[in-house]
Amino acid sequence: MNDVFLFSVDLEDVRFAMPDGRRYEGRVPEMARRYMSWLKKKGSLCTFFVVGDVAEAYPELIREIADAGHEIGCHTSRHIPIERQAREEFKKDLEANIDALRRAGVPAVAGFRAPMFTLTASTAWAYGVLSELGFAYSSSVLPAKNPFACWPEFGPDPRRVAEGIWELPMSVAKFGPLTVPFAGGVYLRTLPKFLVMRAVARNRRAGRPLLGYVHPYDIDTPQERFMHPDINDSRFYNFLMYYNKRNVFRRLDAIINKGFRVVRYSEFVKSLDAGAAPA
Repeated sequence: MNDVFLFSVDLEDVRFAMPDGRRYEGRVPEMARRYMSWLKKKGSLCTFFVVGDVAEAYPELIREIADAGHEIGCHTSRHIPIERQAREEFKKDLEANIDALRRAGVPAVAGFRAPMFTLTASTAWAYGVLSELGFAYSSSVLPAKNPFACWPEFGPDPRRVAEGIWELPMSVAKFGPLTVPFAGGVYLRTLPKFLVMRAVARNRRAGRPLLGYVHPYDIDTPQERFMHPDINDSRFYNFLMYYNKRNVFRRLDAIINKGFRVVRYSEFVKSLDAGAAPA
């Protein structure tokens, strides 16, 4: 288990969350293909958690990703944090996401990721909805304190919750007063490389799978400058949204070169059900 890298792509288009977003260039298909190209070179398949509005806008891209052998998971229909929805709204949102993926040619969806890791102790009712809709797993918990969403009491290890859903929490590490998902997104880009690799090694010694995530914008060096949504109009956070994009693949290469193998989330969950790590 401790050499498994649950690398994933959260396939979202930040323009769709902005009132004037569509005046900027659409970059998601090109960035998704860059990730697929990198994965092909590594002989690996991963999981793409896709927002419904992206599946509606780029159905050919979703079919291309699925046809290449990658897993397609649900990332909600409009990337709305769970706490902003009532139970029935959340259920309808997931149903819309699933319908959009099916129209794009995805026959079945087993996995879910909450926007901004907003599956927390106060929104744990969402597991009941996931169970009703036939999901096998979620990877939606950030088991640490965070300015946006957190559930530190959940703990760092994958486990099956009462509703029968496997939860695969993000890998986190403590740096001074902060505990962060070091292998994902802005943290993977902005933390010094030696700290990232130290955390990777520590996570491995603990016998845990490595969970990480990226977005299209994490590698989009030519992206136009704008204030990203859902960061409370913070200029500092917006600066971080553009920082060090050119080195993401180098950092991913460094992880792979340590002997990690990328595994699709559904494969890993099947291994948990079988009581063994994937071969």
